[in-house]
Amino acid sequence: MAADRSPILLRGLREAVDRVLVRARLIRDLLLPGGRTVSYGPHRSQRGELHLPPGSGPHPLVVLIHGGSWQKRHSKLVMRALARDLRRRGWAVWNIEYRRIGAGGGWPETFIDVGAAVDHVRALRAPLDQDRVSVLGHSAGGHLALWAAGRAALPPHAPGAPASGSSPTGFARAIALAGVCDLASAHREWRGGAVERLLRGSPIQVPERYALADPLAQVPLAMPVLLVHGVHDQTVSVRLSRNYARAAGAAGGDVELIELEGEAGSHRAHIDPRSGGWATVVEWRGRGACEPGEPRARTVECPGHTRLPG
Repeated sequence: MAADRSPILLRGLREAVDRVLVRARLIRDLLLPGGRTVSYGPHRSQRGELHLPPGSGPHPLVVLIHGGSWQKRHSKLVMRALARDLRRRGWAVWNIEYRRIGAGGGWPETFIDVGAAVDHVRALRAPLDQDRVSVLGHSAGGHLALWAAGRAALPPHAPGAPASGSSPTGFARAIALAGVCDLASAHREWRGGAVERLLRGSPIQVPERYALADPLAQVPLAMPVLLVHGVHDQTVSVRLSRNYARAAGAAGGDVELIELEGEAGSHRAHIDPRSGGWATVVEWRGRGACEPGEPRARTVECPGHTRLPG
């Protein structure tokens, strides 16, 4: 009888060890930079971490933009685990920092920095494939990712707009995880909150800023867009992604919204490379973007944590 239980006990032990090792790797990824720090401006927040995979390249690149309500207490550190996971999968990563509220940021500095960080891609001394650059952001970083993907259409005077006569970085794809995709609606839902602090006013007080800063005002984008959002996200409502998907689809954009049920859709699960939410991003990248036309929306039931291959 004891012999019959041995394989089960051994399997359980191996699984427990695997969980410990995966968690240890996640902690290491968060604490160790693992990338080369590069400045794109004189301010201490105007820098990013460049992660390069092995090989001579040229490597496809993902620009990562962290969230945290655009506040100074959150930094690019929270995206390091995703950066390392992408690197292990063969992607170069430019994990950017920017001036945030309470650290010299807000309107217009945050937008100036993100625009400058994105265009600094062309100045990075690395073997990068400039035709395969994607942008990915989480939460408030999801807002900035979508905004950055559409900034080429901004008027020349707008904060963060490409410099006249310059060749701005173009994106092949844009991804927002639990993104603040609709600033005006977020302002209503949060009774001002972080959005009002970011833009230093309401849509009634500073409508011109919302017209320049709200991703909803930029649809459709010229590249495929993926939105991933938890159905029961208590931090950023899925309604914001639904609003964006409807508007982008109606305007002829190529957009897919994936809604996650359960723990996989919790707000912070998106920045855990073990999560089901991250698995949907990897799968989307692997199968290619949607075909142009109506936006696809689907609800996915994922386990709270999924160990990814590789």
